[in-house]
Amino acid sequence: MTQDTLKHQLYVIIFGTHTPAGKRFDLILIVAIISSLIVLILDSVPAFADQWQKEFDILEYIFTAMFTVEYLLRLYCSPKPSAYAKSFYGVIDLLAILPTYLAFFFPAASFIGIIRLLRVMRIFRILKLVRFLQDSNLLVRTLAMSQRKILIFFSAVAILVTIFGALMYVIEGPENGFTSIPRGIYWAIITITTVGYGDVVPQTPLGQAVAALTMLLGYSILAVPTGIITAELNQEMKAHRSLVLCPNCTKSGHETDALFCKHCGGELADPDQRVVPVKHPSPPEE
Repeated sequence: MTQDTLKHQLYVIIFGTHTPAGKRFDLILIVAIISSLIVLILDSVPAFADQWQKEFDILEYIFTAMFTVEYLLRLYCSPKPSAYAKSFYGVIDLLAILPTYLAFFFPAASFIGIIRLLRVMRIFRILKLVRFLQDSNLLVRTLAMSQRKILIFFSAVAILVTIFGALMYVIEGPENGFTSIPRGIYWAIITITTVGYGDVVPQTPLGQAVAALTMLLGYSILAVPTGIITAELNQEMKAHRSLVLCPNCTKSGHETDALFCKHCGGELADPDQRVVPVKHPSPPEE
């Protein structure tokens, strides 16, 4: 077996999702990721850690070795290893194995806090599961299409919380907990998002009136980003469905995982074998 043939076979297994071998590899990887997360979660419970610390450490080393081999194989068989290493999933794959190796460089007891922080970083493994979500690309495209509208929305909210925060600083003053404008902005953020920690509360009647206005404004603001994303998601789903055509009646409008035509009842192509073009967001206008 030549090196190019080996690379191709590894590429089909590791990066491919439509072959039996690729599906088995994905299933094993999902089980390994979930198992490693369970070990990490149980290791954070003192009752379990005191009794099973040695076993948890052994399992952690095994999972780290498995993910290291997987990461190296991806670099080996990838057509552009540097591009993969710099990609989102490449960075996540690296973060999934890096903490265990970094912990070896902090053996002193005084650095135990840093080691614990590195152990928590292993939660990045769960982001590796994103690649197995069938409709994750649809959600990513929806967010990309909504980014300009969401940016405008957050800019408007930032202006509002700055105005309300400065106004409350002038009305209430340091004697009522509004010691600075940033402190007032903090109050405006937790109020307009309806969180309301209660650590900073207006005391004067005018301040309470402004607080009531801020709360009412918060309820109307919260629905805006949800509506933006929902509208874009609906458009993406309609565009995606329109690309799935029936070979019998040539009508569209089917769900991406549909097996039979909803118009004539004819059999559709296998969902795993459909080639659906990806619509990329248009560049922003100058």
